[in-house]
Amino acid sequence: MTIPMLDLKAEYALLKDEIEPAILAALAACQYIGGPNVKAFEAEAAAFAGSKHGIACASGTDALLIALRAAGIQCGDEVITTPFTFVATASTVVMCGATPVFVDIDPRTFNLDIAQLEAAITPKTKALVPVHIFGQPVDLAPLKALCVKHNLKLIEDAAQSFGANYGGRMSGAYGDIGCTSFYPSKNLSAFGDGGLIITDDDTLAAELRVLASHGSRVRYHHHVLGYNSRLDELQAVILRIKLKRLNDFNTRRIAIAETYNRLLGDVVETPYADGKGRHVYHQYTILSDHRDAIQQALTTAGIACAVYYPVPLHQQEMFAATHGHVRLPVTERTAQRCLSLPISPMLTDAQIAEVASVVARAVRSAA
Repeated sequence: MTIPMLDLKAEYALLKDEIEPAILAALAACQYIGGPNVKAFEAEAAAFAGSKHGIACASGTDALLIALRAAGIQCGDEVITTPFTFVATASTVVMCGATPVFVDIDPRTFNLDIAQLEAAITPKTKALVPVHIFGQPVDLAPLKALCVKHNLKLIEDAAQSFGANYGGRMSGAYGDIGCTSFYPSKNLSAFGDGGLIITDDDTLAAELRVLASHGSRVRYHHHVLGYNSRLDELQAVILRIKLKRLNDFNTRRIAIAETYNRLLGDVVETPYADGKGRHVYHQYTILSDHRDAIQQALTTAGIACAVYYPVPLHQQEMFAATHGHVRLPVTERTAQRCLSLPISPMLTDAQIAEVASVVARAVRSAA
C-alpha cells in the first residue's frame, strides 16, 4: 500500500467538477491581474477569519515580509520568534534589516515557550512573531499582554493554521497582523504559491496594500519602496472553492489525529493539544527515540513521512555569524526526535490503520 504524505490527486478528483468550469470562466474573462476572483477571495477569506481586511499576495513569505515592513520593522530592530519553523519566519526579519531573536519552544506544543519570552525582550525589540506550528494555536493571551506592556507589535505566522482558533478568534486574527500561506501542502492550498495578510487596523491595511503594489497609492506614483506581490486570479478561483470545504477538511484532520492518538498513544509521544484552541493538524508530528527506525520502516512500506524541521533556525548556516553560540536544548532535542505522519483529509481509515501498524512494529523491533 502506497500512502502519500498529502493526497492532492484525490483532493483534485473530489473538486475537479467545480474547479475546472470556474477556471475556464476566469480564462474567458481575461482579467488575469487583480481580477474579480482575487477581490472576492480577499473579502471571503477575511470574513472567514473574522477580520476586517484581507490583502492577498504572492506567497506566505511575502505576507510576512510585507507585514513586518508595515509594522515599521527596520535596521537595528529585534524581532522575537521561534527557531522551530520554516526559515521564512526569520529570513524576512533579516530582509527588513532587523535581527531575529530565537526563544526556545515548549516541549509539548512545540510553540514558543511563553515563560521564556519576557527575558528576551530588550529596548531594541519591536515585535513578537509566534508561529502556530503544525496547526496548534499559540497561547496568545499572555503574548498579547506582553506586547501591550512593552509596546510591541504582535504578528501571527498562521501559515500552518488557517482555520484554527483561539479565544473565540480565528488563527491570524488575534494579533495586530496575521499572515498565512496557500502553498500546496497547506490546509487551505492553491495549485501554486499564494499568501494572505489580515488585520483589523484600517491604517495598517492601507499600508499593507501599498507595500504589496510597488509602494503605490496612485497609479505611477510610488510613495515607498514596495513589492510586486500579487495573488494570481486563477489561484484565487481555486482558493474560493477550497475555502468552502476548509472546515470540513480540518474536521477530518482532527478525526484522523484522534484515531492516530488512540492507535499510537502507548507506542510514541503523540501530539499534545493544550485545549486552549482548535488544533487543525497541518502536520501530525510524533516524538520517539526510535525516530530513524520508524522513518526507515515507513519508507520501506511505501508510506510517506517527513522530518519538520531537522535543522533548527539558530543552527542554520545563514545565521551562523549571529546565532552560532545560541543553545536551545528543547528545540534541538525535538529536532532529533520528531517525525510527521500522513495527515491528508483524503486518508482512508484503512490507510490510517496501516500507518499506525508500521509505526508500532518499528518501535517494537527497535526497542
